[in-house]
Amino acid sequence: MQKRLLLLLLTLSALLWQCGGDENKTNDRPLAQVYNKTLYLSELDGVVPEGVSKEDSALIISAYAQRWVREQLLMYEAERNIPKDLNIDELVRDYRASLVRFNFEEQIIGQQLDSTVSEAETKAFYENNKDQFQLESTILKCKLLKLPARAPQSEINKLWYSRKASDEANLNAFARQWAALALLDDEKWYKLEEIAAILPKGTLTADNVGSRREGTLSDGDFRYYYRVEEVAQGKSTAPFEYVREQASKVILHKRKQELLEKWKEDLYQKELRRENIKIMQ
Repeated sequence: MQKRLLLLLLTLSALLWQCGGDENKTNDRPLAQVYNKTLYLSELDGVVPEGVSKEDSALIISAYAQRWVREQLLMYEAERNIPKDLNIDELVRDYRASLVRFNFEEQIIGQQLDSTVSEAETKAFYENNKDQFQLESTILKCKLLKLPARAPQSEINKLWYSRKASDEANLNAFARQWAALALLDDEKWYKLEEIAAILPKGTLTADNVGSRREGTLSDGDFRYYYRVEEVAQGKSTAPFEYVREQASKVILHKRKQELLEKWKEDLYQKELRRENIKIMQ
């Protein structure tokens, strides 16, 4: 009964919402209440899209009111159970200070940071910090095609095993027409588990990837063609191409930190000279 009354109220509210004109003056009506807090219809401005039917408006408003009630109940219980030794005001001040500081630091970075990282700088950083770029698992460069059984086998065999540069474009065209999945960029690194998940189980594993460099197999529904071009075993240094973006991000992060530290030190020295800083001994 209570739910029916709530839905009726929300339906009437939705009608008022859509009426417009002078009738909007009556919109500020209560929709839900939790203890001493009340949700009014006027607080839902923008929640109901234009052109929505009366029934959908009521459902949207009802869902919003239900979420609001649950959130207010949670907040009520949370406030009732605040530990006596918890200083909320101090937490709020600290949080506000961290937000203000973060926003200001982002302004400084946006205005002063040189975000260009050259290939030479990235490569030099990689060479000098290889211990930071160790592989957790095996990766490989490969080509792979997953083709439906009905795909013309003689044509794909000719293109797949061809070493002619002119057939590279033909292979890509064939893959676009027939392949359920095609990985034909032999310069891209993949995690072994990603490739193993595509092929029939056991085709490539950490134990056999070094010896099974190429193969063709079928599971009845699909034919698979794969060719392993290069392998980097886990627990070894990652190839530069694989970690280039990561190295660039590390360089930028260090640059940000150095910029902020220099800016803060400059500020400190400037205010010290102006005698705006006093350290009491």
